[in-house]
Amino acid sequence: MIFRTRFAPSPTGLLHLGHAFSALTAYEMARAAHGTFLLRMDDIDRVRSKPEYEVQAKQDLHWLGVRWPEPVMQQSRSEPRFRAALDELAALGLLYPCSCSRADIDAAAGAPQEGVPTHGPDGRIYPGTCRHRSMESYLEGDAVRLDMAKAIVAAGPLPQFTETGAAFEGRHTLQAEDLLTTVGDVAVARRGMAAAYHLCVVVDDHAQDITHVIRGEDLFDATRIHVLLAHLLRLPVPEYHHHRLIRDAAGKRLAKRDDARAIRLFRDQGATPEDIRAMVGLPSS
Repeated sequence: MIFRTRFAPSPTGLLHLGHAFSALTAYEMARAAHGTFLLRMDDIDRVRSKPEYEVQAKQDLHWLGVRWPEPVMQQSRSEPRFRAALDELAALGLLYPCSCSRADIDAAAGAPQEGVPTHGPDGRIYPGTCRHRSMESYLEGDAVRLDMAKAIVAAGPLPQFTETGAAFEGRHTLQAEDLLTTVGDVAVARRGMAAAYHLCVVVDDHAQDITHVIRGEDLFDATRIHVLLAHLLRLPVPEYHHHRLIRDAAGKRLAKRDDARAIRLFRDQGATPEDIRAMVGLPSS
């Protein structure tokens, strides 16, 4: 069985212990399967992405013992593929432009009803304010959203995906009611960006022939979006493995703002790659 996976950080800050665990987990799963590990830079956010963070990420990963074939794919160079995917979804009548700001969405959502989810894997569940608009009314600066109700109809029988991570292991089938109430009309393109994360990851994983997506369990809920988009675009659905998260002393998952947990800082303080492995609960190499 072919095994191709990737580690795809955003170069918007320093890599931390959580990144180290994820990259090493993916790299070692690929090696165990005699497969291929790829590095990809998800630098679609041109405002926050910095070349120095990309350089530092490569240095940190190399220091940890992670290796990959060159050249490294940069998401910012995939814009023609993203546009083609958006055009395909638009041709199916599944997209609409959205001019709502985050404040507009919060105001339109109103007071939450008991038992009704307010947030999903794309943030606050969109209340549908611009759903009446057609793509012909698109204006510069609009976001673009997937009409989830129409997407479910267009999908026909909803797809399945396989999960091998311990927390969610098994075969999962997308459910229409779940997609409507806990996901909603997700953004597939945002202001100032060729596409949004959910579409980018699906298109680039296909471009790299990724067969196994290995990432943190905080992204498990987003998998429903990615599987649906792949199905609508007639792309193969990879196998998924969502691993545990590395958390701080308070139990909160690490973020790039946690510079005290940055790999570079530990390196500067004299830590070894084996020390990092011990910190994140991995056995010695």
